[in-house]
Amino acid sequence: MSKPQRKASTPPPHAAAGPAAHEHQDLPPVQVTQDLLFDLNTLPAERAAAKAGQPDARASAEEPLLPTDPSAPISDHLAVTHAAHTDPSSEHFVHPSERGPLGRLLDSNFLQFASYTICHRAIPTVEDGLKPVQRRILHSLYEKDDGRFIKVASVVGHAMQYHPHGDQSIADAIVNLTNKRYLIEGQGNFGNIHTGDPAAASRYIECRLTELARHELFNPKTTRYTKSYDGRNEEPLLLPSKLPLLLMLGAEGIAVGLSTAMLPHNFIELLEAQIAIIQKKPFQVLPDFQTGGQMDVREYTDGHGRIKVRAKIAPRQNNRLIITELPFGQTTEALVESIEEAIRKKKVPVRQINDFTAENVEIELILTAGAPQESATKALFAFTNCEVSVSSRPVVLFENRPREMPVSEILKANTAQLLVLLQRELEIRQGELQEEFHHKTLERIFIEERIYKRIEECRTYELVQQAVIEGFVPFRKRLRRDVTHEDVAKLIQIPIRRISLYDINKNREEIENILKELAEVEENLTSLRAYAVKYLKNLIKKYKDQYPRRTGIVTFGEIEIRSLTATELTLKIDRENGYIGHDIRNAEALFQCSSLDKIIVCWEDGRYKVMPPPDKFFVDKNMRYCAIFDRDRQMTCVYTQKDHGFSYVKRFTFGGAIQNKEYRLAPENCELLLLQEGTPETLYLKYRPAKSQRINQQAFTPSEVMVKGVASRGIQMTSKAIAKIDTQKPRWWENDAESPRGVLL
Repeated sequence: MSKPQRKASTPPPHAAAGPAAHEHQDLPPVQVTQDLLFDLNTLPAERAAAKAGQPDARASAEEPLLPTDPSAPISDHLAVTHAAHTDPSSEHFVHPSERGPLGRLLDSNFLQFASYTICHRAIPTVEDGLKPVQRRILHSLYEKDDGRFIKVASVVGHAMQYHPHGDQSIADAIVNLTNKRYLIEGQGNFGNIHTGDPAAASRYIECRLTELARHELFNPKTTRYTKSYDGRNEEPLLLPSKLPLLLMLGAEGIAVGLSTAMLPHNFIELLEAQIAIIQKKPFQVLPDFQTGGQMDVREYTDGHGRIKVRAKIAPRQNNRLIITELPFGQTTEALVESIEEAIRKKKVPVRQINDFTAENVEIELILTAGAPQESATKALFAFTNCEVSVSSRPVVLFENRPREMPVSEILKANTAQLLVLLQRELEIRQGELQEEFHHKTLERIFIEERIYKRIEECRTYELVQQAVIEGFVPFRKRLRRDVTHEDVAKLIQIPIRRISLYDINKNREEIENILKELAEVEENLTSLRAYAVKYLKNLIKKYKDQYPRRTGIVTFGEIEIRSLTATELTLKIDRENGYIGHDIRNAEALFQCSSLDKIIVCWEDGRYKVMPPPDKFFVDKNMRYCAIFDRDRQMTCVYTQKDHGFSYVKRFTFGGAIQNKEYRLAPENCELLLLQEGTPETLYLKYRPAKSQRINQQAFTPSEVMVKGVASRGIQMTSKAIAKIDTQKPRWWENDAESPRGVLL
């Protein structure tokens, strides 16, 4: 496939700015910012203020995070930030005498390293959406492209002319780009994004550019080139991409002090949003993941926040569930491991897992007998990687500066660049057509009017040139510019055979076609927005069936995890040996609970402790109360203080408590006579016999006591020794005996 030749010494007027633009001082920084945003009314407020000559309000409020000059290397800004440590007026000032040669060396090298990793390795650019290694791979494929598949090892070797790092990083980047489908088409084993299986060695697999990449990413006429790292070759500063590649591909990267997490989006939806931007209509784009699944975007706004993603789980007969799509970032291996872990913890009712994944995901889950499919599905979402959260933070390079940009602003910048590139391509084509028209017209006049006859008696080349130029003077109005010496040189090189076989009708037809195309190009230049919309609609029509949305957009219902695990554990008591726990054999069951619950244990001496459900815990034989902990549950307590024999009643709530820390609900040296949930209607007390004691039983109304905190002392009931106490009228209660109603003091 033949491609137009480029001349690096005379770069075209249009080029995109990028981090590599400052690697060579002989190439001045490209100022394309104002052009990229030349006609859109959707500019960010701060850039609009800058164009109007007004200062940015944020710049006056605080020190700018990044250099104000887009052409300045990021190392300049790092140096400014570092200057605070070398400024004598700064509180962080370190005297040079205290900074040895190693410190100075580290300072210098750190600034260079930070600048390099940010601008030339880890962070993608908005203009073409690529990291340097990806850009060099695509450029290498374009140079070797002949429409056929090429060994990946050969592409890696070619890309190493431009990329100053190892071959493995290039091979891994090729596999990654191929699996994203848009730009590189693979042949062979490129791994499996569903199972996580690695790709075959680069010598066994082949690749080539997709039709989309071949036609929409490359144009040497609008590309600016610079020297490669060793000076032997030339590579593009940025590819003249007419696609919103950054949002299509997504990106992840970690640099010095910066990291980026850009989620991939649907290609067709991005094109539709670009049409809306050009037509000044509202738009919204949401991520789309190649692994499918479902997502909830309630916590996601314009590229910031997080998205909940779920696997697609379908019920089947014979009490089975089938997982057919994965959440973003998960593989079948990782998903199966998380399910197995949940099974070991008895959190999901699954007894068998069968992974039949090949080209498509198919994980079969056989449930335990009697387990409902709906509750099992909820448990999978709650306790396994069938539901995960994905965070997004779009840190990018734009105008050679790292910054955090919303998705909408990135897409607007891509749309502005699309308009500029389309305009530039039309202008180049307009110039080419005008030149073609000029040369066709010159040739026609030269032959039809027999101007070549004038040179038959000329003895020098200068006379020949003069004769030809003078011969065109009567026909100047039929030309669009003056005849130059270069035009004459081409005319006098026409062979006699071509003159003798000259076809006037064919020439006229060619000129008419040129004029027709030229009029169409000029019309497109006049209505550039309409031309851009037509261009985008053609792309949508061509690729709509090839790139459908894969991830469904839904709103997940909240899963009540405690309700799913309410009967997960059974807490038991071994009364003979004084143990409680859920892992005790041949013991009495107390209650069912969840591993997420906390239980409370109270003893006769007034101590209590809050803890997770234990496997086995010694409580001795004087445990008074054990239940699932509820800080707001109202309790009624009656206790006797042993040192003076007074008894007290109180109503309280436990409130907050630290796990496994011992507390008291009654003072030391006391004994709990009653500890009960809620408030009983009546307390029936039987006193121990005593000399001259007339009242031997009494009833109290505990509702008269106010509810207080667990540390409160309580209300005094009686000074008599209590023999028996009950909340229901017991058999030992004597109806005929004197039993006045107790008064709570």
